[in-house]
Amino acid sequence: MAVMPLTHKLFGRARPAAHRGRPKPAPQHNPALQDIWHVIAAIPRGQVSTYGEVARAAGLPGHARMTAYALRIAPEELALPWHRILGAGGRIVFPTGTKHFREQARRLRAEGVKVTDGKVPRAVLRTFNNL
Repeated sequence: MAVMPLTHKLFGRARPAAHRGRPKPAPQHNPALQDIWHVIAAIPRGQVSTYGEVARAAGLPGHARMTAYALRIAPEELALPWHRILGAGGRIVFPTGTKHFREQARRLRAEGVKVTDGKVPRAVLRTFNNL
């Protein structure tokens, strides 16, 4: 039985030489990310949606984490309303008391959304049945 080197156990086998050094496409050219950004940009002031609902509306059901990734790498010039995206059940996903938690709650309240204990009422959660 051949012994696999420790680096292969940790990181898997090396990619073929043809794939090494090939640049990855910029996020701006990724159609899935663009679809997510379009959905987020369509959420009106005073309404919120969840990461999962945004992914579903973008045609990516079950990819809520991709929504979070898309927000994290979105170019600033898009000026996406990141604060309108919440976790399942309408919860702010940032740890309570952090500056991000406070900033998201502040922005939501400025738009007239009631935030209590880091959660918003279900009535303001937006679904995308029309898409």
